[in-house]
Amino acid sequence: MAQNNQAQGQQINIELGEKEAEGIYSNMAIITHSPAEFVIDFTRIVPGLPKAKVHARIITTPQHAKMLLKALKDNIDKFESRFGEIKLDSPPNQHFGFTPVRKDEKVN
Repeated sequence: MAQNNQAQGQQINIELGEKEAEGIYSNMAIITHSPAEFVIDFTRIVPGLPKAKVHARIITTPQHAKMLLKALKDNIDKFESRFGEIKLDSPPNQHFGFTPVRKDEKVN
């Protein structure tokens, strides 16, 4: 039992490389799972392009996926308490923030 407490209090130095520090913009995530793992593909949808490229793939255990969910909820709650509620489209926008061209509208 004492070993678990020591492990939880242990500091870990995390290195952030220059390329990773730049980050990757994603406006869509595709999540799949099996009994052993969750796969999260981060992609970016660009207006006018019929396909999207996966820019990052994270593979993790179900336990770590649930821990990530809890950490995101905690951070969203903190963000909203400081900056206000994050509003979502209702019903959710199927075009992820991009307005589709109407059939009667011309595209340049």
